[in-house]
Amino acid sequence: MAPNPITREGMAKLEKELNRLIKEERTKVIQAIGEARAHGDLSENAEYHAAKEKQGFIEARISELQDKIATSEIVDDSGPYDRCVFGATFTLEHVETGKELTYKLVGPFESAPSEGLLSVATPIGQAVLGHEEGDEVTVKTPKGPQDYVIVSIR
Repeated sequence: MAPNPITREGMAKLEKELNRLIKEERTKVIQAIGEARAHGDLSENAEYHAAKEKQGFIEARISELQDKIATSEIVDDSGPYDRCVFGATFTLEHVETGKELTYKLVGPFESAPSEGLLSVATPIGQAVLGHEEGDEVTVKTPKGPQDYVIVSIR
């Protein structure tokens, strides 16, 4: 299986969250479980059950982050760019509406469209890959194909 591309910033963000969960959240929930146990009968102890459930969520997220980190490879995204490739920031203009969208192409583990980070695996990411400024691209959407022009790449 090929590694997932990720920026240095994306990897640092995953590692920071992992460290926080291991060093802070895991410790807090273990303490909460200990305190709840001290209250006696565990079968009717809502605090204990809530803490155990939270512990399950934390452990699952730790495992997920460890897997993402292990299967990712940092890719240099320093540019300069003359095409839409991993790490490039690009602006698209919808042909019909004139609405503009600006995104940075990143790996799937750091994709956050609301923050301007778009996975290369998304329909838009796939449509623009390898294209230059001025190229028209067609994005396949649930509402049908949408045409865009690449306005700028940086």
